[in-house]
Amino acid sequence: MTRNGFAVAAVAIGGFAAAWTAAVPAARAQDEVVVFAAASLKDALDAVNKACAADVGEAATISYAASSALAKQIESGAPADVFISADLDWMKYLSDRKLTKPDTEVKLLGNQIVLVAPKDSGVEAKIEKGFDLAKLVGDGKLAMGDLKAVPAGKYGKAALESLGVWSSVEGKVAQAENVRAALKLVSMGEAALGIVYATDAHAEKGVKVVGVFPEDSHPPIIYPVAQTADSKDKDTPAFLKCLRTAKASDLFKEQGFTVLAPVN
Repeated sequence: MTRNGFAVAAVAIGGFAAAWTAAVPAARAQDEVVVFAAASLKDALDAVNKACAADVGEAATISYAASSALAKQIESGAPADVFISADLDWMKYLSDRKLTKPDTEVKLLGNQIVLVAPKDSGVEAKIEKGFDLAKLVGDGKLAMGDLKAVPAGKYGKAALESLGVWSSVEGKVAQAENVRAALKLVSMGEAALGIVYATDAHAEKGVKVVGVFPEDSHPPIIYPVAQTADSKDKDTPAFLKCLRTAKASDLFKEQGFTVLAPVN
């Protein structure tokens, strides 16, 4: 891993984050539904948003980032109508502060975490108790989301601890601001391996899946959705309803998500 390599990745990732958030003030001025969503939802939710535009009356403006960052922004007064988290903890963080409408909260989607490598890597792995992850990483880095805040990072660390291999790779971890940033490090070859969602691997042609983490090695991966307490946009309920239609469910499934909420 080179210092310059990380700098390049950070610039690219920072550019994505700026693009995601820049449209939010303009959207509020135009009275559009504003959605704050976990970064791992980008490809699927962009497709759902397009499909739902006719039902809602307009396309929503969506800001993607780590669930932790988005929750903190909402707490600070950011103008979001809908929050979709990659875990239950950050939704609870907002609901405990009465920043969501509890009757709108739904467990929408499920996911898996996987081990990925650059597409031209020769690494193969059988993920099980005590597997030699340190040897697979070698002298490289293991890209993960922020271990204390980003859901994918927390799920990944929990899995590695459960499998008894965390201590062997702890010093090799390169933490990223969100799961898509971790994915980018792997696809650019700046990290030898990475732990991301299965849906992220599906969306990025520059990586390949070399192993799937057992579901019982980490807490269930659940994406809840809710309307924010300060939402004023009249079209927000229509957007939330459309997330649970058959057409939205099909699009989520195409990207590898498991649909948990009953279809309207």
